[in-house]
Amino acid sequence: MTLGLINANPVVHAKKERVVRTEDSHTDDAVDPLEIYDFVRDIRDPEHPYSLEQLSVLSEESITVDEKLGRILITFTPTIQHCSMVTVIGLCLREKLKDHFPPHFKVDIKVAPGSHANEESVNKQLNDKERVSAALENPHLRQLVDECLYSSEL
Repeated sequence: MTLGLINANPVVHAKKERVVRTEDSHTDDAVDPLEIYDFVRDIRDPEHPYSLEQLSVLSEESITVDEKLGRILITFTPTIQHCSMVTVIGLCLREKLKDHFPPHFKVDIKVAPGSHANEESVNKQLNDKERVSAALENPHLRQLVDECLYSSEL
């Protein structure tokens, strides 16, 4: 956990029940927003020992799929407007999803409109392959992302 928390007392919500799915519920190549949500909902927040789902940073409704255009949009809402970990959260989402979809899909990760003071620059950073790659080469950032992705504290 980071010292000097910006949001020391976040609102924590209960985890939702996982939906039991059968293989017949969708075709093998179809990309399902609920499947994506189930895959990323347990990512741990960089500042708190809670999941992105528990902090309402992500929801089922924040993921959209356009099969025709081959686009997936994940919109997340930081807990406060000046969240210093907003890019780390976006990097965690991108890293978790990097090999999860058919290659013809483009994944966009964005901060919800009006939810962060630096929304435009954060969105630009999170969707620029070179910036994402450079960020993940930083050992400290890489460690933080890995801790969020592979934490067993939840």
